[in-house]
Amino acid sequence: MTLAFLVTSFVIVATPGTGALFTLAAGLTRGTRAAVLAAFACTLGTVPHLVAAVTGLAALLHASGVAFQALKYAGVAYLLWMAWSTWRDTGALSVDEDASPASRRAVIWSGITLNLLNPKLTIFFFAFLPQFVPAGEPGSLWRMLLLSAVFMAMTFVVFAAYGACAAAVRDRVLARPRLVDRLRKGFAASFALLGGRLAVESR
Repeated sequence: MTLAFLVTSFVIVATPGTGALFTLAAGLTRGTRAAVLAAFACTLGTVPHLVAAVTGLAALLHASGVAFQALKYAGVAYLLWMAWSTWRDTGALSVDEDASPASRRAVIWSGITLNLLNPKLTIFFFAFLPQFVPAGEPGSLWRMLLLSAVFMAMTFVVFAAYGACAAAVRDRVLARPRLVDRLRKGFAASFALLGGRLAVESR
């Protein structure tokens, strides 16, 4: 495992994106436990992309403009739905003091779906990870799986840290309803902007 892989992976994970934003919002609206669940769900959402890379489906997605566009616009639609539900204070990121099983399921489902419908993750596993796996050498598959596991562990730790920091100031934030409203609308606008950015991205 090279230092270059660890540094590059950390930069990719730590750069704010949909998963980090979702985990931050979960921490602010629902607390530390929800933030950890959100981080776990976002990490779990990367597994299908890893499977696609290992089985060759990522190559098909990269080569097929239709497949890439279909997955991309499904992701755009989901981000816009997240923006709408957050703006209206409904869905997985509404303020919930009770932490009911239904609310926990909503957080898990939303976190998984956000990363599942991100075609850039498939391209990442397909194009980035193989650079650190010597082609044709014995055990290359296991090395790729090991690097993927390290990347996913890093994703979980960084996202959970983001969420925990947000949860730490949760009580002070919730005590100011006007600030809560502004943050909620800010998160909604951010999801909409991320959806717009995804819509104009190409392979």
